[in-house]
Amino acid sequence: MEDKTQNNKRFQPAVEAIRRLLKSDRQILLLAIDGRTGAGKTTIAKYLASRFDCNLFHLDDYYLQAHQRTPERLHEVGGNVDYERFKEEVLLPVLAGEKVHYRPFNYLTMDFDDAYARDIPPKRLNIFEGTYSMHPYFGDPFQYHIFMDVKYPQQIANVIDRQGTAELDDYIDKWIPKTDRYIDAFKVQERCDLTIAFESESLA
Repeated sequence: MEDKTQNNKRFQPAVEAIRRLLKSDRQILLLAIDGRTGAGKTTIAKYLASRFDCNLFHLDDYYLQAHQRTPERLHEVGGNVDYERFKEEVLLPVLAGEKVHYRPFNYLTMDFDDAYARDIPPKRLNIFEGTYSMHPYFGDPFQYHIFMDVKYPQQIANVIDRQGTAELDDYIDKWIPKTDRYIDAFKVQERCDLTIAFESESLA
């Protein structure tokens, strides 16, 4: 795990990029954080949200609903997210400067988490975090794109640290390959303005 000092140094280029964005004349600013499984997308997103007055939206809250989990959708590159609902309920209201009625979907219960549903007032800076944030279905509404990278041994260590070993086989056999297919097929890293790599002395 990385400590606060490491994050302060590693995430500084993103902080500086946001400061530059905030000097622009744009009334609504969108930043995407995409990248590999276990690379620290959520970590940097929360870090940036603690530094700036912004809204933070997580793609992981838009898991596929039961009726969407068809064989065709599950085999679709980048299809493992409810991008239709995310665009309709989050992206379009943000672009319009309207409030977002945020409805997380829990993949464990396969139902909406009503306790976490809430209205999110508009803010100028909006961060979209998670794999599939840069899905082509959204077009490219972002003013800045960050790619979070990690080497495979560290990636596995991070998954174990976060999830334990119970679901490790699923990550190795399914989730990591799905993410890598999406990244490669849509050239996600190449389209980003900044790449930040996970660094750990223990696996250096």
